[in-house]
Amino acid sequence: MIFKRTPSPYIKQNISVQQMMFMVLYALVPGALASFYFFGWGVLFNLLVAITVCLASEAIILRLRGRDVRHSLSDGSALITACLLALALPSLAPWWLVAIASFFAIAVAKQLYGGLGFNPFNPAMVGYIVVMISFPLQMTLWTAPMGVDGGWPDFMTTFNWVFLGKLPYDTTIDSISMATPIDLLKTQLSQYHDVFETRNNPEFSALFGSLSGTGWQWVNLLYLAGGIWLVKKQVVDWRIPVAFLASLLFIANLFAVMDYSTNSSALFHAFSGGTMLAAFFIATDPITACSTPRGRWIYGAGIGALVYIIRSWGGYPDGIAFAVVLMNMAAPLIDYYTRPKVYGKQDH
Repeated sequence: MIFKRTPSPYIKQNISVQQMMFMVLYALVPGALASFYFFGWGVLFNLLVAITVCLASEAIILRLRGRDVRHSLSDGSALITACLLALALPSLAPWWLVAIASFFAIAVAKQLYGGLGFNPFNPAMVGYIVVMISFPLQMTLWTAPMGVDGGWPDFMTTFNWVFLGKLPYDTTIDSISMATPIDLLKTQLSQYHDVFETRNNPEFSALFGSLSGTGWQWVNLLYLAGGIWLVKKQVVDWRIPVAFLASLLFIANLFAVMDYSTNSSALFHAFSGGTMLAAFFIATDPITACSTPRGRWIYGAGIGALVYIIRSWGGYPDGIAFAVVLMNMAAPLIDYYTRPKVYGKQDH
């Protein structure tokens, strides 16, 4: 019998980095299409700007470093970063905000540390955090989802706002933007309106669906479907998303049972914001996540706990980016203390 002999690491050999990246892109397509359907042209503009700036930044820096530009761009990593960042940003984000986030994601969070394989933090989330801290007002500019308050604005209105900063004379940005369900509930709770009262208020009721927010629940369901496909194809490790969601659902359900009037349900948290996008496409980044089996359980659970804490008591509506980067910082230490025992080695 002839055995196939390959050098370490001893992982599945019939899939390349490029193939993995493009499989992730394929899995993103259903959720991205749903985002476009529910939140309009701004999603497409975000993708165009982010992809352009990310690829251009990667090419320029690689040329300055004397690296092979064509080979590095073809691996798909910069394209994945652009898509994840664009899909996480608000649908009415100005083009310059998307450009700044994209530049920081590639130039600072990725290439400053040496490029693919050397970055300690998730590049897309670093770009997101930079603009969230620097431009908090612009990071709240989400369109009303399809079917709510007239839906999202038309192509020309969105284009003029995103690229020119202009709106029709009888239109204001407040009239075409709306708070996300997570942000709305947090604001209403601060004004002593409980969850039940807010969800049944005629002014807001159309924004909420059976699971979470109108539109948001379908986007998250499609990201969940894409993520399950990636797990089945063994592109991502199932431990991180399972630990992430189990931790988030457990804590959310615990607080909801304690006081359902001031705490949203576990399903609301699971299918709101970028939960499923983070669970399967962001937290599972093999470079910045933990690498040991036990470490991945701790890593995913930590992200889930931090997401709930920031959503519930933090100053930002959705804490995914901060949770992921904080656990990126902890990943080396977690790996150190969860190393598998070497076969044949005894403890002394």
